[in-house]
This record gives sequence, structure tokens and C-alpha cells, in this order.
Amino acid sequence: MPKSFLYTNVRIHIGNGTVIENGKIGVADGKINLVEKMVTQSNAKYEVTIDGKGQEIYPGFIAANTRLGLEEIGAVRSTVDYREVGNFNPNVRSIIAYNTDSKVTPTVRSNGVLLAQVVPEGGRISGQSSIVYTQGDNWEDAALAFDNCVHLRWPSRVRYTGWWAQRGRTEMNKNYNKGMEATRVYFDAAKAYAQKKSVERKNLKFETMKALFNNQKKLVVHAEDAKSMMDAINLLETYGIDLVIQGGTESWKIVDFLKEKKVPVILNDVQQLPRRDDSDINQPFKTPGVLEANGIKFAFSLNRHGSWNVRNMMFQAGQAVGYGLDKEAAVSALTLNVAEILGIEDRVGSLEIGKDATFIVSKGDVLDMRTSVIIAAFMAGRTVDLGDKQKELYDKYMEKYDLKD
Repeated sequence: MPKSFLYTNVRIHIGNGTVIENGKIGVADGKINLVEKMVTQSNAKYEVTIDGKGQEIYPGFIAANTRLGLEEIGAVRSTVDYREVGNFNPNVRSIIAYNTDSKVTPTVRSNGVLLAQVVPEGGRISGQSSIVYTQGDNWEDAALAFDNCVHLRWPSRVRYTGWWAQRGRTEMNKNYNKGMEATRVYFDAAKAYAQKKSVERKNLKFETMKALFNNQKKLVVHAEDAKSMMDAINLLETYGIDLVIQGGTESWKIVDFLKEKKVPVILNDVQQLPRRDDSDINQPFKTPGVLEANGIKFAFSLNRHGSWNVRNMMFQAGQAVGYGLDKEAAVSALTLNVAEILGIEDRVGSLEIGKDATFIVSKGDVLDMRTSVIIAAFMAGRTVDLGDKQKELYDKYMEKYDLKD
């Protein structure tokens, strides 16, 4: 692709809730330098002009809470590298395990996910996540933001039996208070270490925790039920930490609390059954609309059944639109909201002048699997390869059996 190019006659979804119905967007040296309606005259010169009549442009989708690049085949242990031994591992870095040669990542990228948060799992404190482009030669080149979040797995108050398609009875976790106390003790020790002017011997785990107490990193708290989220926020806010809730299945129950505490929520799988028997069967579909209506900053994520499923994340947002969420609010929850929650909004998340030219071009509604067809994508102005192994196999057998038109 040339260093500068211009798309004209396109419908532009800015990412902040604004839509330009008949607009143009210009790119130079990897940055957006023009976003406006077609009727506006501009003196800017571009090497290439592309007529995008009938096409739509969206910011590249950002997938939070993924195992992308850390898991290839779930049943083959040697291809799985997202978990470390031990209970408290804040110093673990997921980025160094990120595999840019994964065959899974292109299947996600071809559906519009251009950035992903690569998250470690396991233990109470799992480690640090990084934000990566879903195309790159190696993990250093792919990274947009290194180690900017630490992940805490808050103990669950309840244990759900059964499986995802048929919930069993709910059992109380007898060790919940014990787990919460262990977390408090660890944070107290880390805080005391951070307050020391000098130490005789460095503690690598507590060195990482320092960045939480001075707000250089965010703490992502993985919690699902309402009481657990409230307990986590009430305890951790005493340390002055910048908090994010990951999961938030019952966040709709505590919207006033979340709004008061100004804590954003990254929702897990929307297309699931409710956690409780007395909840509406479609409550997970309605939760995004409830959060939006109450002014809670939220985003979508999808990590159920493995990293491959991330490619369906935008259709979860589309389902929420059918249950009361505004269409452009859904787009924001896949783009700008995620960027703001993860602290990368200065470069990506919306189509605004000065930001990286990271966007997708589509025919049809990208939130609707029936009409979504992504025809081009760019990362900081560079052309993105939208091919993947599954498309290759499709083309191979369509040709083999003479099924192509």
C-alpha cells in the first residue's frame, strides 16, 4: 500500500458513537489525517484514491481477555502456554510467549479483530497482559503496549455445577473468606514493600506490584457475581489502584455501585445462560444495554471454549443490539471503550485525526453474521492479510469438486 491513500464515498463509524454517512478518510505515513463528509473540500494530496461506494469503515476491533497466540490446540499440551505454576505471579509476562505464527490468529484477524489483549491464567494473580496486533513477525514487533495490566482472579463466592448448556445446583464456596483474606495479606505486603525507599534484596513479584500502587499499570479483577465484585472493589480501592472488572456477569445488579466507584466492566461471553435460576433467560443478552443506559463504561470479550472463538466476538455485540443496546454503542464497546479501559486510546479505538490508521473496510453490517463481509483492513496504515487456513481449505475443496461459480 502507498504511504498515503484516501477512501471516498464510505459510511464511517468513528467509534465514539458518531457516524458519517457519506464521508472520506485519508491516511498518510500510517496516521489518519482526514475524516470528514464528502461535501467538504480538502487540499490534501494522496497517492491513491479508492472509491468505497457501498462500503463501511470501522475502527479495528480490540479483543480483551484472550489466549490468542498462547494456545494453538487445547488438547495438545505442548501448544498451550498461558498458565504458570504458583498462586501469586504478578511478574509473569504473557507477551514473551505470544506466537505470531499461530494458525488460529489469522482466522480471528480476518473477521476484523486487529488487536488483542493477551492474558495469562492460573493462580490468584496470574501475571501481566500486553496488547498486540494480530499480525506481526515476532512478539516485539506485534506489541502495541507491553505489560500494562496485572490480572487478579478474585475467589468466587459460589460454585456452579453442571455444564454451560445445563446449569446444575449452586454451592457456596466455604473457602471464600479465606481466599479474600489471603489476597488482602498479599496486597498489604506488596504495599509495604513499595513504600520502602530501598531494599536489601529485590522481590521481583513485589517490584511488579509497585506499578499498581503508582497507577502505571491497571489491575484487572476477574469476578462474576455481584457480591464478589463489590467485595473486590471495596477492598482494592483502599490501595488507590486503577481497577477494571473482567467478567461481570451480574454487573447489571450493581450498576449504581459501579457508577459511584467509576469502575469499568469488560463483559465475558454474552451468549450464555444466566447464572441464577431466578434470572430472566435472556438476561445476559440484556446486560450490555443495562450498563450503557446507566452510564457504565463497558466492553465485550469472548474467551469461552478457547482462543478460536474470539472471531465471533462482534456477533455477541450484535445480539445485544437486538436486546436494547444502541448499534453505535455496541461498536464503541468493541473499539474505543476497550481502548480507553486498557489505556491505549491515544493510538487506536476510534477514527480520529492523529491516531493510527487501524481500521477495517466491510460490505454489510459487521455485527450481523448474515451480512458481514470484510474486504480490507489496515494496521497503522499497513495492509492486513485477510487470508487464513480455513479459507484456503474452503477454496481448495470448492475447486476440487468444481463447486465454484
